[in-house]
Amino acid sequence: MPPARPRLPWASIDDVLLDLDGTLLDKYFDDHFWEELVPQAYAELNNLLLSQAKETLYAAYRAEEKSLNWTDVDFWSQKLGLDIALLKEGIAHLVRLHADVEPFLSALKRDGKRVFILTNAHPKALEVKLRRVPLHRYLNGLLCSAQIGWAKEQDTFWIKAAEQIGFDRERSLFIDDNESVLRAARRFGIRHLIFRGKSSSRSEARTSLDFTALETFDGLI
Repeated sequence: MPPARPRLPWASIDDVLLDLDGTLLDKYFDDHFWEELVPQAYAELNNLLLSQAKETLYAAYRAEEKSLNWTDVDFWSQKLGLDIALLKEGIAHLVRLHADVEPFLSALKRDGKRVFILTNAHPKALEVKLRRVPLHRYLNGLLCSAQIGWAKEQDTFWIKAAEQIGFDRERSLFIDDNESVLRAARRFGIRHLIFRGKSSSRSEARTSLDFTALETFDGLI
């Protein structure tokens, strides 16, 4: 039997804060890009075996996790000697919404909820993705960590985000596929938190010991 839907007190929720990559968008795009396409391009540039390139790059990625550099297109272009933005354009056709996203966003709009995307994605990556997916009509705003100067895993992000958006932490729902980000949101005091368990169409759904986990948004509202 699938897990029961969480019974959210929608009358007490004004603002819905949503992650982008993995939560709204199929994370296969990013997984394929960073785990396969970039290593292949790096191997060709530096005359390396693909396995050698992956070993080098995966270590470099880990060193920047939970920082602004982790998703900074310009940082990785300079560090790796590759045009990361151009490489993303080359596989833009892989950018897709999860199938359950538009019905969920439509229901939120119908019910008068304010909807904001909070993302670590770099503005250049956002430009590529938002040309491919029809999200703006559902949104009241979009805030990326590069605008704030802090990653979502960092406590200061949430202080600044609340100042800019004006959401009430007691009357907000936040959904993300990253537990480290959810923990930061919990430290800040966001009352309603959900873990998006199915972030990629090519991977199995994950569970969480700390947060209510959902594979899909179907029936959530």
